[in-house]
Amino acid sequence: MALRFQFRRCRVCGSFVTARYWFLQMREISRWGCAIGRMQTFRRAKQILLAVAILLAVFCGLAADTPSGWQSLAPGMEFKSFKTGKPSMVGDSRITILRIDPNLWELEVAGISETGEPAGHTAREWCEKRNFAAAINAGMFAADGKTHLGYQRFREHINNSRANNYQSVAAFDPRDSKLPRFRIFDLDASGITFHDILRDYASVVQNLRLVKRPGANQWSQQDKQWSEAALGEDSAGRILFIYSRSPFSMHDLNRELLAAGIGLVAAQHLEGGPEAQLYVLVGGTEIETFGSYETSFKQNDENAAAWPVPNVLGVRPRAGH
Repeated sequence: MALRFQFRRCRVCGSFVTARYWFLQMREISRWGCAIGRMQTFRRAKQILLAVAILLAVFCGLAADTPSGWQSLAPGMEFKSFKTGKPSMVGDSRITILRIDPNLWELEVAGISETGEPAGHTAREWCEKRNFAAAINAGMFAADGKTHLGYQRFREHINNSRANNYQSVAAFDPRDSKLPRFRIFDLDASGITFHDILRDYASVVQNLRLVKRPGANQWSQQDKQWSEAALGEDSAGRILFIYSRSPFSMHDLNRELLAAGIGLVAAQHLEGGPEAQLYVLVGGTEIETFGSYETSFKQNDENAAAWPVPNVLGVRPRAGH
């Protein structure tokens, strides 16, 4: 069974280390007082400190960020967390990105309109139920607790057949192998029609637009802020799961993302506030993040658990990978 790790940031090198690593070292250090005699305790303490120093140096060297800041979790899947230039009024002001190569990982939609269940699940629970390596919100949903706001089709299953005025459409499962495996379309772009997207792709998710191709911030400044889950595409056609617990206006979030050097060309809003969440379990690495703050709804950073949601986007390795 793979060990599940929670990340903490190493204060020595700034790399991510696991909470389990710190726990083991602190537990060992707490035994110093059980040594026989002050000299033995002192010698034992020196040995442990030396061992800890060596292990810390080795681990930090292995876990250190690459020059670009990306950390490989698996072939075709990288993780990055960066501090924003403009701090948020709440939290650590960090944005998390999970970058996924659609040639190695398969994107899917899971939802209770398909399973027939009466209630949703957290991103972690969806991963456990569907054997996903990672999951994030699929988008906002209606008052019935299951219908996606905007058109949503995953292969043969249609959650919502009615398109709205949202201008961003994520498409995957191309019917022609010559088409990109994943693409975020702008419905107001020249030559783009919903009809053509539905013809060319078996899976389509329409959501509120954040960034228009090829990297234009579509939000004017506003006072409203919230924790955010978003879906993006980079210049290489890779999938970006984007998450920030610290609240930002969408204008400021877009600006930070476009300035982060991640090659963002298009993005759509998935969910905000305490319902926003991202979960990753790849090998021995586990990342669980969930939102809290939302203007006029939950104006604090006190949410301590992920909320169940009816629909998620999940990824699993492609067959043969």
